[in-house]
Formats: sequence, structure tokens, C-alpha cells
Amino acid sequence: MNAIINFANNLIRGVSSNKDVFKFNGGVHPRDHKAESTTRPIAKLAIPEKLILPLRQHVGYIPKIKVQVGDQVLKGQMLAEPEGTVSAAIHAPTSGTISAISEEVIPHPSGLPDMCITLTPDGKDTWGQLHPIDWRHTDKKILVDSLRESGIVGLGGATFPTHIKLHSNGKSNVHTLVINAAECEPYITCDDMLMRERADEIVKGIEIVKYLLGAEKSIIGIEDNKPEAARAMSAACVSDDMLVKVVPTLYPSGDARRLIHLLLDIEIPHDKRSTDVGVQVFNIATVLAIYRYFEFGEPSISRIVTITGNVHTPQNFEVLFGTPLESLVAAAGGTKQDTTHFIMGGPMMGFDLPNEHVPITKAANCIIAAAPGLFAPPPPAMPCIRCARCADACPVNLQPQELYWFAKSDNFEKARDYNLFDCIECGCCSYVCPSDIPLVQYYRYAKSEIIATDKAKEAADLARERNDFRLARIEREKLERAQKHAERAQAGKTQAKVEDASANKSEAESTVSSEATPSVNDKQAAIAAAIARAKAQKLSSAPANQELAAEKAEATNIAKTPEMEAAGLSVNETQVKQDKQALIAAAIERAKAQKLAAAQAGVVPKNVDNISASVQAEINETDAIREKAKLSTDNKN
Repeated sequence: MNAIINFANNLIRGVSSNKDVFKFNGGVHPRDHKAESTTRPIAKLAIPEKLILPLRQHVGYIPKIKVQVGDQVLKGQMLAEPEGTVSAAIHAPTSGTISAISEEVIPHPSGLPDMCITLTPDGKDTWGQLHPIDWRHTDKKILVDSLRESGIVGLGGATFPTHIKLHSNGKSNVHTLVINAAECEPYITCDDMLMRERADEIVKGIEIVKYLLGAEKSIIGIEDNKPEAARAMSAACVSDDMLVKVVPTLYPSGDARRLIHLLLDIEIPHDKRSTDVGVQVFNIATVLAIYRYFEFGEPSISRIVTITGNVHTPQNFEVLFGTPLESLVAAAGGTKQDTTHFIMGGPMMGFDLPNEHVPITKAANCIIAAAPGLFAPPPPAMPCIRCARCADACPVNLQPQELYWFAKSDNFEKARDYNLFDCIECGCCSYVCPSDIPLVQYYRYAKSEIIATDKAKEAADLARERNDFRLARIEREKLERAQKHAERAQAGKTQAKVEDASANKSEAESTVSSEATPSVNDKQAAIAAAIARAKAQKLSSAPANQELAAEKAEATNIAKTPEMEAAGLSVNETQVKQDKQALIAAAIERAKAQKLAAAQAGVVPKNVDNISASVQAEINETDAIREKAKLSTDNKN
């Protein structure tokens, strides 16, 4: 009956009907419990006495702390910068002093402490310098890069860093932007109230995201149990490329893949992303945060949180990140007496909080005060009767009963073969199980074991690879040392050969020198001895020569003729001239004799071949002079 009423209301309001919606397999329809927290508008929670900001508030690497204890910070100032690609920044929700950086209990299923920054507010709530960006006239790459510093993550509960969904180069193949406003899980109404009260800002945020993606159109999917939100969004969407579609209230229609199937009839393969088929999905609260960042320069420091369940005044509050849960509970009028614990998230996929002192984080879209009347203790699990209701309810078309058996028997490889990791842990199988088997808990256990095994295997592979590299390095160094030793040995042998050759050469040279030296010395000694003998003979023959010279002079003087005296010649000069002529004649005779002997032997002097006429005339003239000189000598004798 409610579905019929909602369908009629949608037709009257002009909102697109369900005729354009495509059903998916399975799903359940639990009681929504949404009306309790939608009767009051969104209220702003007061600044608490202290804010505890966990570093682990998003998917990916935790950010790097930039402040120290005692630092004075302003509202919006970055306290921790993103580390790596998949990371998000943490900013100061208000102005104050950093009072501690230590481990505190955080909202996590494990209940374990983690590193947190504790900020003590000063009550002034003073903003730091903000930097709005004119996104219409700024390069897309600059816009996307700036989102990394904004701290904005997916506020639908997944907390995936928003800048990762946008290409840093400003290019993508996305043609359709899907805005997830289904909010299918019971009790949660924060997105519903946002659409009712801030539809205009949401539409502006959608325009920014559509511009960054380069998408041609955008579709807003809203469940039919939110008629006021659908009407407000339809009134705010004035563009033809922005459409509001109402989908049936069926859990888990808020899952991204299920919503894409509902709106576009596109089935995304399990090994693909939505962007592979040209579709990207953003949450309502996320696009609103993007608008606030670009328009006013405000980083992500707060969010809308639903506080409901076993409290006196269920309501939605705008809460600063790091606010203790007890402050939010007090703002909702406190808990009733039979409250047992608190649940973060919805009743289908949420988890129990360790205490009421944990801080509100970016993932906290809803806090439910649990009581036995609202959430009865689970009955003991009974044996599986193989009724297959879990398979009928599974929206991912898995075989939950088979996965249950594999997980229970620790047959993790078989569970992996049955696509265990395609399970979105929606809890539909556990909700319909007549045996009250906590199927999702078994799947989570199997996933955690497989992940731990994969990490151990990866660590072992890495260690083995490092060991292989180590052994290879040792072997390489060993070969290099051996090669160096061989080169040194070869160099030594070559040097030894060179030294031996040099030594042999030196020895040979010394031998030759030693052999040649005596010969030279003997020759020099012989020459010296001959010179000495000649000197001695000269000295010994000097008196006799003098007596002979005297006798010759005397004889010459005695034999001087009157003709010599008439010619003016002395006896000594005449004798010297005669001796000279005699020597010349003897030399001529010897030359002739040698020439005659050579002619008889058939040897012709080389210098007489082809003699020119002038040279021959000179020779003949010389010979004639010699003949005259000879005749003159003969006549005188």
C-alpha cells in the first residue's frame, strides 16, 4: 500500500516514475525506522571541550602529522597532510591548541586504539585563511590536485578519497554521473535531510563534479520512501541534463553497482569498475562538501550525523570531526535506561562501538543506540536446512550456502573460487536465514583469513625474491673478485715477461758493451803505443837528421854553380825543387802503372765514362804539362 501511495505522489509531483527503473536480483525490505529522526531539522552541535582526530578516517594510507604538541592552530588548518596517492588530509575543526598526539580508542570493529591528534578548542572558532577557487575558469588538473588537500572522502560510508575518482589530467571516459541518494539502510536519514534543506547547494556541487568528469548528464537516484527529498531535488534541478529518478525501496539499492543497474540497466562485470562502462557514482554529502570547498575554501571538517534508536530525541546534527560520541548523545536528549550499546552505521552493515567516548569520524553517517526491544539478541544458530532463501536474497547472485560451508571448513581456496570477494556484506542472506546463521560473519572471517594468507605469501615471496637477489649479488661479487684476481695475475705475468725481456736486453747490451769495450781499448792502446814509438824514434833520430841536413847543406853550397848564382838560386833551394819534381814524377809513374794494371785486368774507372769534351781537353792539357815537366827534369838530370 505504501508503494502505491508513493507512486501516486510521485506522479502528482512530476518526479519520474518507476517505469524507467530496472530491477536487480534479490534484496530485502526491512522496516526502515526513518520517520523518528526526520521530524526535526538539522541542528548544529556545539563545540565540545576536546576533539580527538584519528589519523585513520579513510581508505588508504594514514596522513603525515604536521603539528606538534603545544601548537596553536586555526580552524581549517591542515594538521596532517596526505601520504601517498590514496590518502586524505586531516584539518582542525576549530581553533585551539594541540594538547596531545597519542593512541586513543577509535570507532573500529576491533576496538583497538590508534594514533590520534587531540585538539583543545579555545572557544573562538577562528578561521584560518581560506582560498576559494573559481572552478569555471581554472584548469581541471589544478582543481583535482587541490581536492587532494581538501580532506574530502566519500561520505556515504566508504570513505574513499574523492580526488581518486577524478582524473588528475582532467580527462575521463565518463558520460554519466550517478548521484547516490538512495540511503537504503534502515535508521539512516542524514542524506534525506540534506536534500530537503540544502538541495540548491547539492545541485551546484553536482555541476562541479560533472564539469570535472566531463560527463554529459547526471542522474540522481532516490528511494520512494523519501518523497520530500525527491520533490526538493526535482525543484532544484533546472538543467535538462540533470534528472531525478525514484527507485523502489529495496535494500541494498544504495550499493553503487545495484543503483547503476536500477537507473541505467547496466550490469558491471565483477572484475571491472563502473568507470570502465562510462559511469561514476558520488554520494549526496560528498558533492555538497566539494561545493563548499570550491565556493568558500572550506576543507572537510564536519558532516551530518543521524543519532537515533533508543534516545529521547532522535535527530540529525552537523558534527565536527573528533567530537566525542557522548556529546552527540547528550544533544539528542540522552539514552533511555535499557540502552545496551551503540552501533555505527546501519543495522545491516554497521558495527558495535567499544564505548561512548570514541570520536565522530568521516565515516560516521549514523549512530544507533541499541536496546533489546530494537535489536533482540540473536538466537543460537541452527543447522543449515539448504532452503536456498539466502541465494534468492543475494543481490550479487552468489551461492551463500556453499560459501558458508567453505568458510566453516576453512576451505578458503574453494571459497575464493566461488567469488567470495564479490560479496558486498550487505547482510541480506543473514536477514532471511530461518536457521539464524550469521552468514556474513563467516564470510568476513574467510575474507580476513585469505587476506592474511595473501599478505603472508606476498611477504614470503618478497623475502624469497630478496634472498634470490642476495644470492645473485653474492655470486656476482664472487665472479667479479675472481675476474679481478685473474686480471691481476695476468697483469703480473705480463709485467714479469716485460721485466725478463728488459733484463735480457740489458744483459745482452752489457755483454756487447763489455765485449766491444776491450776491443776499443786495445785499439786505442795500440795507437797510443805507436804514437809513443814514433815520438821516441823522432827524438832518437833528431841529431842524426841534423848532421845529415848540415852535410847536405854544405855539399849544396859547395856544388853551387855559376848558373845558379846567375839565376839567384841557392844550393838548398835548387835541391828542394829537384826533390819535389822527383816525387811528382814518381807519383805519375805509379798512377800510370795502376792504370795500366787496371786496363789489363779489364777494370775501367767509373769516372772516365762519358767524359765531356771540355773535361777531356783539360785532362789532355794536364797530361801535356806533365810530359813537359818530365822532359825538363830528364834534361836537367
